[in-house]
Amino acid sequence: MTLSKHWQTLYTNVNLATMTDGANSYGEIIKGALAISEGKIAWLGKVSDLPDVDSSVVDIIDGKGQWLTPGLIDCHTHLVYGGNRANEFEMRLQGKSYQEIANAGGGIVSTVSATRKASEQELLASALPRLTALHQQGVTTVEIKSGYGLDTLNEIKMLKVAGLLAEELPVTIKRTFLGAHALPTEYKDNAEAYLDIVCDEMLPQVVSENLADAVDVFCEGIGFSLEQTKRVFDAAKAHNLPIKVHAEQLSNLGASELAANYDALSSDHIEFLDEAGIKAMKKSGMTAVLLPGAFYFLRETQLPPIELLRKHQVPMAVATDANPGTSPIHNIHLMLNMACTLFRLTPSEALAGITCYGAKALGLSESKGQLAVGYDADIALWNIEQPAELCYQFGVNPLSRLIQNGQQVLMNESA
Repeated sequence: MTLSKHWQTLYTNVNLATMTDGANSYGEIIKGALAISEGKIAWLGKVSDLPDVDSSVVDIIDGKGQWLTPGLIDCHTHLVYGGNRANEFEMRLQGKSYQEIANAGGGIVSTVSATRKASEQELLASALPRLTALHQQGVTTVEIKSGYGLDTLNEIKMLKVAGLLAEELPVTIKRTFLGAHALPTEYKDNAEAYLDIVCDEMLPQVVSENLADAVDVFCEGIGFSLEQTKRVFDAAKAHNLPIKVHAEQLSNLGASELAANYDALSSDHIEFLDEAGIKAMKKSGMTAVLLPGAFYFLRETQLPPIELLRKHQVPMAVATDANPGTSPIHNIHLMLNMACTLFRLTPSEALAGITCYGAKALGLSESKGQLAVGYDADIALWNIEQPAELCYQFGVNPLSRLIQNGQQVLMNESA
């Protein structure tokens, strides 16, 4: 019995960007082919090396010389929320800083009010177009954080809505509990009491209902201190949940180094990350998540330490940080472009950031983010002549087909 007897689908006459070599290259296979069986990649290689294929049992698709990549991964979003913050956008343009807006009751707290007022169905209805936009750009896996409820009822509501989104679209959703995102107004002068609720009430209920894949904390001067962050990390560890951290966005508190002590998955934002933190991240195998949308939207000037991350070979993921206040952007192709133009990543580094390293930031590096035998058949087919085109332009969508778990879920005949 030949290998191909077990295949369901074969893409032939394609070029492959396998992303199996990290950020060093695209891992190209020119004039290649890729076979799918039972939702997994079963074979890939040169067309000239294909075994005999029985076209009566295998669906053979001519890729017409287009490019296959792994399905794209947006590893840091806040897609579920109520209302919007266009008024704060206007305030910033009038000269107010992020800290001033937050201290005046704006920022995260204003979104909390709108999110608490919204029903599950209202939150689902508002989040679905955001997820749809990403999906239509080739995204097959998305992380969604809570953090706009800031009480048990509404944090649970947010995480449930994130789960419901996976029933609406063929997208893998990873949920992150971010109860320690900000202090709600009712606890504005009593952070420790609020953390009692986060650690002793919210987190156990989230775990009991299996609503989260990880725990995150916003460790910053306008968020939670290093010691408070450690308290949440300890609670997450007690429940065997992986850790992520919003760190070093506005200052360097050492949160990345702290997270490394807990073998965290990632540290995200990291504009003010220092070399000691980078060394700690490297030692523990963490991923640095770059969020150029927030950098752009807030008109930041402190660049992430890209050269130091390269020097110490810390993987760099890229994500939208899609949220209502600091990155209301739902375009993964724009993130590729910004990662190159603003942060000076190479196109192969940027593409690795939303494929293999995006997967690593979510603990999925053994199943997603690469074109490799045994990996999930989450695959995008692009009408491009070279992979760098995905970083070079945005606004024109070259996605031709999208495959999720081996099944075609989108087709764009005009691409």
